[in-house]
Amino acid sequence: MNDRITLAHGAGGKQTSELIGGLFKKYFDNPYLTADDAAVLTPPAGRMAMSTDGFIVSPAFFPGGNIGKLSICGTVNDLACMGAKPLYISCACVIEEGFPLDTLEEIVRSMAETAAKVGVHIVSGDTKVAGKGQVDGIFITTTGVGEIMEQADLSGAYARPGDAVIVTGDVGRHGCTILLERDRYGMEANATSDCAPLWHPVKDVLSKVPEVHVIRDATRGGVGTVLYEIAEQSNVGVMLDSEAVPVADEVKGVTGMLGLEPLYLACEGRLVMFVPKEKAQETVEILRKASPDTAGATIIGEVTDRMAGHVVMTTELGTETLLPPPSGELLPRIC
Repeated sequence: MNDRITLAHGAGGKQTSELIGGLFKKYFDNPYLTADDAAVLTPPAGRMAMSTDGFIVSPAFFPGGNIGKLSICGTVNDLACMGAKPLYISCACVIEEGFPLDTLEEIVRSMAETAAKVGVHIVSGDTKVAGKGQVDGIFITTTGVGEIMEQADLSGAYARPGDAVIVTGDVGRHGCTILLERDRYGMEANATSDCAPLWHPVKDVLSKVPEVHVIRDATRGGVGTVLYEIAEQSNVGVMLDSEAVPVADEVKGVTGMLGLEPLYLACEGRLVMFVPKEKAQETVEILRKASPDTAGATIIGEVTDRMAGHVVMTTELGTETLLPPPSGELLPRIC
């Protein structure tokens, strides 16, 4: 096999079979993985969640992860936000001619390792090779299916006045990491992406606090965009304590110099939860114990019945200011 992807790898012949059998099957092998045109699966006994996401990350490798890990985390976390145990994932890869095979292997390996952490099976896929310059290295699209926990009843439309707003860790690290990796600003900081699969912490919370109203994955657009989306869906206001929003020092430094709002920088391992106030502290304690990836869980605000559809921040001076609504291109593409 060549050490780089050629157009022949996508032609459907011998090289395609070698690529699928020698690389993808090597890492994805499980009882459900099929060589046929579609996987035959046992459906969930109850309600089912399904999600599709595309990943066009530039650069494909960054501190804390790569496009492969990110593709599994993104789909796992989208399912988890509906209270669904991830069961099956299919993936489609569009690979640029000339892409190094050892780099592809590292991406595929990280996909397999991340899937194994949550027990989800990669069951089918598709591989296409695009001509040189038609694709930026590699694009990945994943579709996931999960079984919704019986007690879970979650939606962005279910936030209620009196709910506490919880974030599962410091915000904006993934977006900050990607910006620095592109090296367009001549800045250096020890930033690492928060990229992580979060099904297990969600399962722990919902097993003990089924009253959770909303869980949302704060990816593109960050926590700020998520809060505005939920405020509009539920027709409520959100009051944030600016001092309570956790931001890592390196992210504060970068965003301060560039004039960016950390709440609008992407996360890839952070959830926003809306929980009845009386259950908020219990939820935070469960999250902090559940995983190192949620050890920084914090209450950052509450839901109100005023300023519906808006997010208001209380400042260190005790005043209130409107968090500017998201608009336009907040950042270069990050996922």
